[in-house]
Amino acid sequence: MIKIGTRREVFFDTYLINTDKSTADIVLHKPIPEETVLSFDEEWEGNSSYVHFFEDDGIYRMYYIAWNRNKFFSEASGEEDKKLRCCYAESKDGLNWIKPDLGIYAFYGSKNNNIVFMADWLDNFYVFRDDNPACPKEQKYKGIARKKGTLVAYTSMDGIHFDNELVITDMGAFDTLNIVLWDDAAKVYRGYIRSFHDIPIEGGGDYIDYVNASKDKNLRVIPGTDADEAHKHGAGVVNLGKRDIRYIESEDFVTWTEPKRLDFGDSEDIPLYTNQISQYERAPHMFVGFPTRYKERFEWTKSFEALCGKDKRLYTLENISRRHGLALTDCVFMCSRDGFHFTRYDEAFFAAGPEYGHNWVYGDGYPAKGFLTTKSKFDGADNELSMLNREYTSTCEKLRRYTLRMDGFASVHAGATEKVLVTKPFSFEGDILFANLSTSACGYLYFTIEDKDGNAVSSCEMFGDSTDKRIGFTSSLSAFAGKEVVMTVRMREADLYSIRFAKE
Repeated sequence: MIKIGTRREVFFDTYLINTDKSTADIVLHKPIPEETVLSFDEEWEGNSSYVHFFEDDGIYRMYYIAWNRNKFFSEASGEEDKKLRCCYAESKDGLNWIKPDLGIYAFYGSKNNNIVFMADWLDNFYVFRDDNPACPKEQKYKGIARKKGTLVAYTSMDGIHFDNELVITDMGAFDTLNIVLWDDAAKVYRGYIRSFHDIPIEGGGDYIDYVNASKDKNLRVIPGTDADEAHKHGAGVVNLGKRDIRYIESEDFVTWTEPKRLDFGDSEDIPLYTNQISQYERAPHMFVGFPTRYKERFEWTKSFEALCGKDKRLYTLENISRRHGLALTDCVFMCSRDGFHFTRYDEAFFAAGPEYGHNWVYGDGYPAKGFLTTKSKFDGADNELSMLNREYTSTCEKLRRYTLRMDGFASVHAGATEKVLVTKPFSFEGDILFANLSTSACGYLYFTIEDKDGNAVSSCEMFGDSTDKRIGFTSSLSAFAGKEVVMTVRMREADLYSIRFAKE
């Protein structure tokens, strides 16, 4: 029996659903584009990547990697352009951002910039606030970065000035935003890092993990594989394996477990780049992630010829690398209840979208890690969940805001034909039920709660569109509190996003 108490249960997965008896489907919802909130238009910002932000005592702190890709790959580039920069911005509402003049690092002779970290080996820099009660105050903020094949952390008291390098692990690739968070319920640090698997080696018919790849001198392309195609077209040995996400864990931020690949059950093994994993604040027992899905193509075809941004793509292909010119990316949604076993939706959550001349490139589908609670554009409507996603323009890169309803990543759905949701046995606390639901004018939901003895209570017809609607039962639910019950929901032209029980 599942004990849910009064916590919010979201329908991102089938954990609470009896799939044998239910006919309603779980559907993925797509974020809606809104306005741009930030432009990366300063000389030192160049091309942005790996953006993340978090709320910290009333202030949103944002960190993002900045570089000029063309100058970085150019033999004629200056010394400063060989250094990647982590920049900082902050906001009171998540919509209006300022870039403070920090005066820490000089960029071409001037410290008038918002750079918080810069190095010629820098690839990424992920900052989080360490809420472990045992964390020393001078290490309250930690910046996670790849340094020459090793994942390291730098500590800070103020989230601006970082020093005191700590080694985490050298078992992985790390060339993306590597996430670390403190899970207060489990009392552990959880880390999500980048690596490769299925790397072909000399002799054929065998593969190795990236953990050992740098030590193996016999890496070889196996004929007839995707790796063979990549090698023929100059994609490089580093791309001979499949990109993956690995999990590490620590109780003290000193000793870490050996990395292991995330468990996606029987889902297809596909290349995944970033992970953007967070605990979902409205239901913190749930982990949500937004990995970038990587699709490598090896030939310039008529489809590329007809795709937007042809000239820019050809320049990238000829002057930077074929891989950068031919690969495409987007973003998917995944969720977990233990931080390791994930349900992954294998359809795009952030797709490249309509062609406008600067998208459909290797770089689409890299949303910023972080969530905002924002007001609806409709006066009086419930607040929404906002995310930020990077996009390209002719002059600079920008962050565009996207909106979803609260708990709106996925829902239990019924269309024009009535469907039913039947839960697994569970227990709750309280005497009232709230639901995040939406219907059409003709749509409805009927809720019934029944115990093992056949005692039941039902609701009236429920309709409307609210993220926290009180369900109208014919009598109090107090007689069912603490007992093993099953809930049945009959629904038509309706979505059910989450439920929570409460006390009157």
